[in-house]
Amino acid sequence: METGASSENNGYEVIKNGSWFIQFRNGYNPWMARYVYGLMFLLVNLLAWVVRDYGRGALTEMKKFKNCKDGLNCLGTEGVLRVSLGCFLFYFIMFLSTVATSKTHSSRDKWHSGWWFAKLLMWPGLIIFPFLLPSSIIDLYGEIAHFGAGVFLLIQLISIISFITWLNEFFLSQKDAERCHVHVMLLATIAYTLCILGVILMYIWYVPDPSCLLNIFFITWTLFLIQLMASISLHPKINAGFLTPSLMGLYVVFICWCAIRSEPVGEICNRNAESSSRTDWLTIISFVVALLAMVIATFSTGVDSQCFQFRKDENQEEDAIPYGYGFFHFVFATGAMYFAMLLIGWNIHHSMKRWTIDVGWTSTWVRIVNEWLAVCIYIWMLVAPMVLKNRQIT
Repeated sequence: METGASSENNGYEVIKNGSWFIQFRNGYNPWMARYVYGLMFLLVNLLAWVVRDYGRGALTEMKKFKNCKDGLNCLGTEGVLRVSLGCFLFYFIMFLSTVATSKTHSSRDKWHSGWWFAKLLMWPGLIIFPFLLPSSIIDLYGEIAHFGAGVFLLIQLISIISFITWLNEFFLSQKDAERCHVHVMLLATIAYTLCILGVILMYIWYVPDPSCLLNIFFITWTLFLIQLMASISLHPKINAGFLTPSLMGLYVVFICWCAIRSEPVGEICNRNAESSSRTDWLTIISFVVALLAMVIATFSTGVDSQCFQFRKDENQEEDAIPYGYGFFHFVFATGAMYFAMLLIGWNIHHSMKRWTIDVGWTSTWVRIVNEWLAVCIYIWMLVAPMVLKNRQIT
């Protein structure tokens, strides 16, 4: 038995350290499985977009569903929610069935990494199932999806901040400290330069008139938050360096830009609003990039389960799973709610124009609150060790 288990572990090591071709050729392994789940998630995103923007062509087929009321209740915003619910159900079932997995070669590990024929039957079945439900249940799911999407954003924030702090620790732990210090200063300088450039461009593009007080507030407050993070990070009692606040500053500038870009078409303070109302190649490219970025963010966050472990296991066992399967599927389940909110502008009674994503005042304020929350989490991660240490002393 030990020889069999040892050969299986050696086989897993070959797959893990091999090329993508080796990983895909050996179908029953978790490294290949995560890409398949990511591809399935992308296909569902595309399906939701097609139902929203081009669902009229399927109107005749939709009439066959009893709860679609001549097909109208299964298209547009409600169609997106129905597809999202099917996707959520699939990944939530996978979450429940893999959440306690800790060892490779176990039955739950094989279920996560294999059984693709069964999943290819279950997946479309669950996508179709919500189209049989009445609109009242879909509206209820739409309200719950607001909370689920918020959970996804919180998980993504913690994952990004953890990566930034890990990057800083990686540079500080290098043997050649002086050389790494030069690299850190150079990277921080570039990041701060991009932050200032981003703020200036936002003032130029989104404050064409002094009456644009809300945009002035958003941009100016972002600039203040960048300064606040730098001041706290460089405080003698914290001394977290230049790199982490500079990268966090770059991140919050990006979120602020996304927030202002989400303002509705027709606002005089958004110069890009008029051009975004026309469907041209730039609009289509922006939509595709935003869609792919959302899928990639969901995939990368799902794999990064270690940043949510309170105790790091330095001596990981040979047969331990490479990433948290339950956490992976949970992120995709909340990601299904998140992509629905992006496609309907966080408003279940809101109809979106073609080739648009995450547009509306609700979307703008979700982004802004997300930015402020990111700063609060980062500052807490800086001051928490000192605060908790002082409590223990007293």
